[in-house]
Amino acid sequence: MLKLAERLVEAVRSSGVFNPDIQVAPACILWPDRDRQWEAVIPVLQAELPELMVLGDYAPEKRTGPAIWLRYAIAGFAEDVELPESKAPILYLPGVSRQDLRAVESCPDELKPLAELQYRGVIWSQVNAKDWTILAYLKSDQGGLGLDVAQDSESRHAMQLALYRLLDEEVELLKGKRLDKDYFNTLLTGGDPTRDLLLWLDQGEAFQAARGENEWQAFVSVCQSQLAFNPQQDGILAGCNKLANHEGPWQAVWERFCEAPNRYPHIPDQIRKCQPPAFDLFADESVAGGWPQWNQSQEEHLRRDLLALSNMPAHKAIEQLKELEQAHGGRRSLVWAELGEASLALALKHLATMAEHAKTALAAGTVTDLANGYASTGWKVDDSVMRALAEVTSNDDLNAVTAAIRSVYLPWMEDSARYLQRHMDGASYPGGSYENAPKFPAEQGDCVLFVDGLRFDTGKRLVERLETAGLEISETPVWTALPSVTATGKVAVSPVRDKIKGDDASADFEPAVAETGQSLKGGYHHKKLLKEAGWRVLDRTDNGDGQGFAWCEFGDIDHEGHDRGWKLAKHLDNLLQEVQTRITELLAAGWKRVRVVTDHGWLLLPGGLPKTELPSVLADSKWGRCAALKPGADTQERVFPWYWNPSHYFALADGVSCYKNGEEYAHGGLSLQECLTLQLVVTGGAGTQAAIEFTDLVWKGLRCTVAVEGQYKGLTLDIRTRAGEASSSVVLSAKPLKEDGRASVVVEDEDMEGQNAVVVLLDDNGALVAQTDTRIGGGDV
Repeated sequence: MLKLAERLVEAVRSSGVFNPDIQVAPACILWPDRDRQWEAVIPVLQAELPELMVLGDYAPEKRTGPAIWLRYAIAGFAEDVELPESKAPILYLPGVSRQDLRAVESCPDELKPLAELQYRGVIWSQVNAKDWTILAYLKSDQGGLGLDVAQDSESRHAMQLALYRLLDEEVELLKGKRLDKDYFNTLLTGGDPTRDLLLWLDQGEAFQAARGENEWQAFVSVCQSQLAFNPQQDGILAGCNKLANHEGPWQAVWERFCEAPNRYPHIPDQIRKCQPPAFDLFADESVAGGWPQWNQSQEEHLRRDLLALSNMPAHKAIEQLKELEQAHGGRRSLVWAELGEASLALALKHLATMAEHAKTALAAGTVTDLANGYASTGWKVDDSVMRALAEVTSNDDLNAVTAAIRSVYLPWMEDSARYLQRHMDGASYPGGSYENAPKFPAEQGDCVLFVDGLRFDTGKRLVERLETAGLEISETPVWTALPSVTATGKVAVSPVRDKIKGDDASADFEPAVAETGQSLKGGYHHKKLLKEAGWRVLDRTDNGDGQGFAWCEFGDIDHEGHDRGWKLAKHLDNLLQEVQTRITELLAAGWKRVRVVTDHGWLLLPGGLPKTELPSVLADSKWGRCAALKPGADTQERVFPWYWNPSHYFALADGVSCYKNGEEYAHGGLSLQECLTLQLVVTGGAGTQAAIEFTDLVWKGLRCTVAVEGQYKGLTLDIRTRAGEASSSVVLSAKPLKEDGRASVVVEDEDMEGQNAVVVLLDDNGALVAQTDTRIGGGDV
């Protein structure tokens, strides 16, 4: 489709078309414009018309000069201007009408050198011999564009001001439109009056200062016409008042603001300067929701109601949370939630979910019943607590959310833990001991990924991420080794666990190499056992080649939990994203399966877990939830056999209590949260292109050309320093593979030549499908 400027160029040039059999070529095309309507856009048109010259002061670099110079120029005598030979020169004559040229005797002296050109040249004019005005050209269907144009004075004025913008409009899109003052003013202000209004409300005087007088007046005119609002006379606060009320035509403006409120960061504070209407607690959100003051008052009411839960029994707190969710849940759809001003309403969604699932107690039946109940829905209580805490943005909000959590969550998990512990009195713990541990399941092409502290609910959250990425996952609930600490649990999920045992003297729950008695503390001897058993040990940046068996460790969940306490909830998604990236990197490197294993779960309770006393004289070592007792110590604490040495007993804290004061995050005890974990087996999935082979990889300077075979349709080529991190891309832009399986990309920074990198292939979702190492610029890796 042609733009108006292109159609105008065609129209002017076409006036010089002639029949060479019976006519001579016109000396020039004259473009008279008495009212100077076209003058503002002539510099734009000169870029498209190298033959266009202008009557005016002498400025040959602008192809502008007096009449006598124009005569010399079209005759080819002007050395300071070069005109195309194949085009008839076009002389634009601002302030000159066709009649001025016709009346030769009365023609001004400065125009007389041009007068005779009306006979040797042609004049671009209407069929009625009148000069082309902007309105005539847009409206006329004889030589013009035949558009529907308003003819009132305001529209004509706006049309002329907006002409330079109008030139960029596609003519086909203008047909069928009513081109009136609103259209031209909107065009002049950028074509988006709603956006401009929001920018003005946000920026104030800076908005006006950044625009010319014509654009500002056009903006004012559009606001008056479409909103019955005059920015110049009414002012910003009046506009913000109307925006907050969003009645009538302002509803569309409000919806636009809500689509991208962060683009207009000052508008909320501007609205706060206005006096809102009187709203009661149960005001209609569709009306009151435009006022941040109302939302703030709702948050304050909710904060008080959540704090009040601390004095309620659990069953009443559960009902109260349900009622609060009905009252406040709708605010999550308001713009204030997106702007971070409704954190309690956001947290309430998860608190209500916590309450709903906590109605089902896990304090009855067999151990198998407990495990099945937790694996089915019980883990969602833990997950909801973490998600609620992730929404907290202030200490006041933390106190309110903590009150709700402790009123429902604490008794729920306390009852569950105590029931499980009582059930284990004199019974066999389902996690067993090293003596009856099954053989580690391993197949060629397996990579075992150990993630410290991947609790059941975090494992479920990881599964959701992996499935979204198109991977296939099988899940297996697994009881951890006791006590549920890393020293005991990590090597219990290791492929070489059959070569490990514990001695009676271990007070830190650290087992040893069965054959030599060497401690596994520090990890050296564990890695040595793995290598001797034929397992490759990968460090955090090594993906291997997919051959044989591999063991690697990744993830900082447990470390972050001990360091941050409840704030782990705010970082959990980022930590799981890193684990997901590691898994996709390993699969892309060629591993058939990634087996995700973990050592233990954990308890997390804002405000601290209950404390239980254990005199130091009774314990060789005392951790958060477990303690190694001195030989012969007499205690009322429950004692359990150590996984690595069933004759060596240790104490576990009662319920969900802790031997240390003020611990928000702890593990080592006996509870579903600490002891029932989720092991995962991740494979590429049916939708993942599996059989991809790099057949060629060639560097020419900083350009890398790759050829592949296999199921490569829809894949994209990129080069990164870290395969799983899109932000580490070093190329100008990633490129899709062509139909022949080839593509080439260019590295942006020449200083990177010689550095190691990874060539990766990505699917439509950005997931890694295949990768190979390379050295930028070529050479051996």
